[in-house]
Amino acid sequence: MGRGRVQLKRIENKINRQVTFSKRRSGLLKKAYELSLLCDAEVALIIFSTRGKLSEFASAGMNKTLERYEKCSYAIQDTTGVPDRETQNWHQEATQLKNKVELLQRSQRQLLGEDLGPLQIKELQQLEHQLEVSVAHIRSRKTQVMLGQIEELREKELMLHEINMSLEKKLSETERRNVEWAPNTGVNEPGDLSVTNTTTFALLHPQQSSNSSLPTVNPRSKLGI
Repeated sequence: MGRGRVQLKRIENKINRQVTFSKRRSGLLKKAYELSLLCDAEVALIIFSTRGKLSEFASAGMNKTLERYEKCSYAIQDTTGVPDRETQNWHQEATQLKNKVELLQRSQRQLLGEDLGPLQIKELQQLEHQLEVSVAHIRSRKTQVMLGQIEELREKELMLHEINMSLEKKLSETERRNVEWAPNTGVNEPGDLSVTNTTTFALLHPQQSSNSSLPTVNPRSKLGI
């Protein structure tokens, strides 16, 4: 008994739907590649997932195939009726800008390590080289910034050193002025030891100091000799 015809409808289970999409997308890309290789046909395939992830295949380059498609579309429109030339130019420019935006978005995703499935060895090598060049530029800029910060710190260190030297000079001048003002305030010079020694002796030997201040009396004169 033959198998009945399967009814095609949306898969409700999210996981099964994602698995089916991944398998059929791979099969479709493979079929497009085989068709271009076996029949020498120019094939372009664009697939967007429900999350907006792009998958594409182009045997002769996506931009080239799209431009060829646009020319064919405009040729068909010219046979049915001549459209407004200005409107046609605006439409063509908008299409080109849209293609450029999509190309930039795809390049950005590939730089982030996403959407690498359709890329071949040569394209992966080019992407790797581009990343290495970008990393080299980033490291060079980082080194420049660090050297600039080091130079700023050296300038601050020099400025602080000059401020410190200025403060030391002011402190030395203040100490010198204090030494010069000492005689005027009654403070003895370090070499004037006579007054200091006398004062110290009087404080330590008050009795002897008082006796030494009295006049000396000769005993003979007191007895009348």
